[in-house]
Amino acid sequence: MGLGRSVRKLFHKVIASGRIWQYRLLSDCANVQGRPRIKQPVLFKGNGTIMLHDSVRLGVVASPYLYSGYIYLEARNENSRIMAGARTMINNNCVVISEGEGVRIGADCLLGYNVHIYDSDFHELTPGRRIGGTPRTGRVVIEDDVFIGANATILKSVTIGAGSVIAANAVVTADIPPHVIAAGNPARIIRKL
Repeated sequence: MGLGRSVRKLFHKVIASGRIWQYRLLSDCANVQGRPRIKQPVLFKGNGTIMLHDSVRLGVVASPYLYSGYIYLEARNENSRIMAGARTMINNNCVVISEGEGVRIGADCLLGYNVHIYDSDFHELTPGRRIGGTPRTGRVVIEDDVFIGANATILKSVTIGAGSVIAANAVVTADIPPHVIAAGNPARIIRKL
């Protein structure tokens, strides 16, 4: 039994590191700062800046989608920024895209698997201007100690206050104050912490 477990761990490390390096080679963002701990492949894209504290963890071994996906971080334009603070954990298959003012994730945050965060609409909403128009953008700020549940979506121009919890599958379209639990689509406060 002990030998089987050791072989499985070695197999995991070899496969995981090969996939991680493959996605690193496919990445085209030239300005990635920091040396986070990477457990799932990450695709770093765009012409902007991605700044990750050295203690950030990207991917979780004991979580869904480890072998079937990747984390996608894109700072699309030259002035776009994605930042994540110390000890923040970004789970498998998360997507963070900055096309505008940027996305800032504080320290000690937990992002569940398949969380999506966008600082842009990506297209104008008016028919006829959706292709080639100018999308609306707005900075996203996730303050320290925030927990965002699996499959949640955070949209542009949102601040989530320190210590708050965003429930799984929530869609956050407006600011959430500190130390509350928010759930639903659109997300509403369901109780204080």
